[in-house]
Amino acid sequence: MSSADNSSPVTRRIFLVAGATAIAGSAFDLWQGAKPVEAKEKTTKEVKILQFSDAGQREDPVMLPEVVKTDAEWQQQLSQDAFMVTRRAATERPYSGQYWNLHDKGLYRCMCCSTALFNSDTKFESGTGWPSFWQPIAKENVRESPDYSIGEMRVAVSCQLCDAHLGHVFTDGPRPTGLRYCMNSVALRFTKLA
Repeated sequence: MSSADNSSPVTRRIFLVAGATAIAGSAFDLWQGAKPVEAKEKTTKEVKILQFSDAGQREDPVMLPEVVKTDAEWQQQLSQDAFMVTRRAATERPYSGQYWNLHDKGLYRCMCCSTALFNSDTKFESGTGWPSFWQPIAKENVRESPDYSIGEMRVAVSCQLCDAHLGHVFTDGPRPTGLRYCMNSVALRFTKLA
């Protein structure tokens, strides 16, 4: 054998011993306790919201930190249906929600964070089985984004403050906007005007 052939090929036994050593080292590190990992500071985005009193009076705009919670925290706060709609973008069955046929005067707030979203003055009978509005109470309080979840483009509507999925907006609504904000009742909380 020449000096160039002094290196022996990696044998199966060497490979297994090296692997076992690596596993044993990892196990020893775990046994010694996990080493702390420095958490990166979570930066909370601030959003501009127009606030409204329960009497429907517009108040000054405010900048608030976006509401961010874990799934477990949302599940503790919300019903199962409200969680699936607001946090997983599900849709309630038509004619099943408590607000599709409600005609009382008042405000519709976000079920997750109580941001004012719609006023009963803009609610109309759409014949769809969901509460429908021709505009939000303040454009700043909702966020619209493209949604391709069913294979065609729709516009999803969510709460600006907590990103709760509310429903979708369509272009087949009445005047003056021609829009139909088709919302899930379970994503809303109604406050009756006194």
